[in-house]
Amino acid sequence: MDNKNTALVKRNSLILALTSFIWGISFVAQSEGGQAIGPYSFNCIRSFIGAIFLVIIISITDKFGLTKKPDTKEKKQTLLLGGVCCGIVLCIATNLQQMGIYLGTPSGKAGFLTACYILLVPILGIFLKRKCGLNVWISVLIALIGLYLLCINGAFYIQLSDLLVMICAFCFSIHIMVIDYFTPKVDGLRMSCIQFLTVGIITTIPMIFVDIRKSTDISAWLSGFESLDAWIPLLYAGIFSCGIAYTLQIIGQKGVNPTIASLIMSLESVFSVIAGWIILKEKLSFKELMGCVLIFVAVILAQLPSKKTKTNNKNKKHISK
Repeated sequence: MDNKNTALVKRNSLILALTSFIWGISFVAQSEGGQAIGPYSFNCIRSFIGAIFLVIIISITDKFGLTKKPDTKEKKQTLLLGGVCCGIVLCIATNLQQMGIYLGTPSGKAGFLTACYILLVPILGIFLKRKCGLNVWISVLIALIGLYLLCINGAFYIQLSDLLVMICAFCFSIHIMVIDYFTPKVDGLRMSCIQFLTVGIITTIPMIFVDIRKSTDISAWLSGFESLDAWIPLLYAGIFSCGIAYTLQIIGQKGVNPTIASLIMSLESVFSVIAGWIILKEKLSFKELMGCVLIFVAVILAQLPSKKTKTNNKNKKHISK
């Protein structure tokens, strides 16, 4: 890997860390917002807010020449395909996660089960001929132990809501692989915008037939939006979690091994606990602190060059001389 590529990976790793930070804080917003207006309503509206926010950002970046419209039919088709594919997978993943939390899976447990995608991503990568070094596999196992210590309190058991979150973890791992496939080919901002339009449009169906139907009438459903308890989580989740963080994920994953990207994004659980400690004055137990330390160690270990990589770099330098 040359210096230019190394710098790109380091920069994008930092972008993914920022992504996980935003997601960590948004976990509380997800839980509160879903309870206030219904899980599908929350997911649908926050997705449209994210899409509208990105339309504004794209118009600004186009104006300053930072981004541009695809100039060929083939590029437009690839962009649309990438956005729709990402949107469909993300729609399934986020709605399963939202329903799992809504049906009773505690946020800490949901965080652990969701973050199990760090184990699924390298397994899926094997089928796509993306091999990982031994240090990455060790990192995944260390991170899983850390996530367990951080998120699970008391007895660990599986119920229906937990199964939904476990399936959502599988969908998130596919989402990471789909992004990895399309990011080198399309503009990240535009693909993210199409992604959230797709999520919003599809989620409109369960919103109407589940959330609105459960209310006595539409006016009763609309009354849920009269409170700040609904709008503060919606705006945060829409603008920051959807509009900013998922776009940063698409940009940040470019050039980064999907397994390492998933490990960095698993810091979401750490940041959610730290945010609760700082903002909500929640106390951290020794077990939770050990979990945070193990996840940080796993992320750092995964990014250390393996012996094989070092040997290849030495050979390249020797050849270049």
